[in-house]
Amino acid sequence: MSAAGFELPLFPLSSVLFPCGPLRLRIFEPRYVDMVKRCMREGSCFGVVLLQGGGETGPIDGIAAIGTTARIVDFNLLPDGLLGLTCRGERRFRVLRCWRQEDGLNMGEAEWLEDAVPRVVPVPAEHRHLADVLRRVLPELGEVYTGIEPRFNDAAWVGGRLVEILPIALGDKQACLEMDDPLERLAAVSPLIRRPEDPSDA
Repeated sequence: MSAAGFELPLFPLSSVLFPCGPLRLRIFEPRYVDMVKRCMREGSCFGVVLLQGGGETGPIDGIAAIGTTARIVDFNLLPDGLLGLTCRGERRFRVLRCWRQEDGLNMGEAEWLEDAVPRVVPVPAEHRHLADVLRRVLPELGEVYTGIEPRFNDAAWVGGRLVEILPIALGDKQACLEMDDPLERLAAVSPLIRRPEDPSDA
């Protein structure tokens, strides 16, 4: 392993997880049950990466190079007997190499990605309508965002939540995740959301 690298279990999914974003999973495969037990025991995270080939329940043919760590914040036994997990996205990472353990669990050597501007960047005036949209929409999504502290003046937080809920292609969501600058992410999302003052609203 390189000096900068660290190991973590990988969970390839047909979805893109952002820092501070919600993730709910139904766990039934032994490899992931064991992974959950280890994460709970060690207080560690696992890495969520976009699946680019293969299936979520079998061998994978490819994954995105950049993902987000997920921390388990709650779990329960579902009516169908499966293990239900509530997780939160934490930090972005880049996969340097990956391999498959004998039990089928995908592992990766990764390095942390630092945001271009690590401090909180306020939402600029030209994108304030995006935060306003979130204020209206999030309460309508049920329990998905329960327990997630709203940060409507944080450009990274607003951009991440919008990309999560917008009906855009997974490749576009992944491209937004890979952007280091939160203002660049807002600029990419802004054309997809109509401003309330647009003449077409009349």
